[in-house]
Amino acid sequence: MPELPEVETLRRELERVLVGQIIKTGKVFWPGTVAPLSSSAFVKKLSGQKITAIRRRAKILLLSLSPSQLTLAIHLKLTGQLVYHPLQPPQRGRDNSPLLRGGARGGVVIGGHPEDPTKHTRAIFHFTDGSQLYFNDLRKFGWLKLLSSNSKEGLLARLGREPLSKEFGWETFKTILQRYPNRRLKQTLLDQTLIAGLGNIYVDESCFATRVMPDRRVKKLTDSEIKKLHRAIQRILKLAIREGGTSARNYVRSDGRPGGFVPYLKVYGRTGKPCKNCRAPITKVKLLGRGTHFCPQCQK
Repeated sequence: MPELPEVETLRRELERVLVGQIIKTGKVFWPGTVAPLSSSAFVKKLSGQKITAIRRRAKILLLSLSPSQLTLAIHLKLTGQLVYHPLQPPQRGRDNSPLLRGGARGGVVIGGHPEDPTKHTRAIFHFTDGSQLYFNDLRKFGWLKLLSSNSKEGLLARLGREPLSKEFGWETFKTILQRYPNRRLKQTLLDQTLIAGLGNIYVDESCFATRVMPDRRVKKLTDSEIKKLHRAIQRILKLAIREGGTSARNYVRSDGRPGGFVPYLKVYGRTGKPCKNCRAPITKVKLLGRGTHFCPQCQK
């Protein structure tokens, strides 16, 4: 599932190309994606709307629309993708690689993509300049919702603290953890009503960086471990954003490229491979129904 770094990467990239764009029309291929609206009602409400801002809250993208004052909320869930197709064919350099808008680092590819809509494309947005945005979703769990101001606030009110916000100091983090002292650590870190945006990848990686087991009872953590975990979460999230997210499965950036964080993974997706610290094989177990990766030697 795309987590905070992946959704933040998409927000930053799409902000460059979509803010100021006017939606000409759209097409919905899977009605469940836009429920409870019908496909026709969804497209009708979007047509003629200008995207004025793109924000992120937890794992949700929020596109502000004018003049309706509605918000288009997008949740990628397990396998969602947002792929932007500019109008013009790609401009290429001498080595035939795509040139990037905004410089060579982290830009958006100027030009189309090798794949047009596939059987997993659930919706397409057409803009007045001829460009398009594709919403692909293999598992069909992702959703697109048009929200009024009240319904948007109701949705966001259920979400916890943003782990990269200024308000997320280590003492705030400690207070959040101690609300459920008998919980397993991973359960609390994954609880979106407490901490918004963390998922399997970055919880497993943060626990490894802190040398604590994901199944530790929260009440067993020392202040020193809580401080280290707090620092690890913020450091790893920032690094993952810098690298464009983790393409462990279906996630791709807005230009179709994979994220670059996989080489930095220490435990996630490395079952049976040697720990990069002690060489013991990485273990994967089911914890609270979630696949959980750890090093049995380094983590206690």
